[in-house]
Amino acid sequence: MIAIIKYNAGNIKSVQNALNRLGYESVITDDVETLLNADKVIFPGVGEASTAMNYLKEKGLDEVIQSIKQPFLGICLGLQLMCKSSEEGNTECLGIFDATVKLFPPEEKVPHMGWNNFENLQGELFEGVDINDNVYYVHSYYAESCKETVAMCDYIKPFSAALQKDNFYATQFHPEKSASIGEQILKNFLKL
Repeated sequence: MIAIIKYNAGNIKSVQNALNRLGYESVITDDVETLLNADKVIFPGVGEASTAMNYLKEKGLDEVIQSIKQPFLGICLGLQLMCKSSEEGNTECLGIFDATVKLFPPEEKVPHMGWNNFENLQGELFEGVDINDNVYYVHSYYAESCKETVAMCDYIKPFSAALQKDNFYATQFHPEKSASIGEQILKNFLKL
């Protein structure tokens, strides 16, 4: 069973729809037992960091997420909340990844929205994916490069397009909105 974490963030249903297209059933839940017993856990989201973290703490989901042992995938806001802290709302985050989340400087159009590539791909999440492939991004904040960075993107400045540590994976881009390349990345995660 695949569990999608229900919390105070948008865009969760589009992840479930992408899984359905791939032939996988999933449940959207904030139930602790369901999350701990799932085969895979996905932590998607679009929203504001401090509001989302407050919700996770109120429900006790912050500690649950940190204790999960099965393959876990954070997407967009999910990736950012898995970092140490975010400039958005001056938020202390989950601390799974040793990265700080910062606001893009307003030198270019912010948010970074649309198709862009990635480079320095590492690990099983990117099997069958090429650095010339494009994926879909929508974000105003970015995670700095750190020792857990497994893919980079460059928009205004280089940032972590994907992070990985142990069973925890995360993408700044939206695989569920990234056509066949995103489907390949989701399939790779679901095969872990």
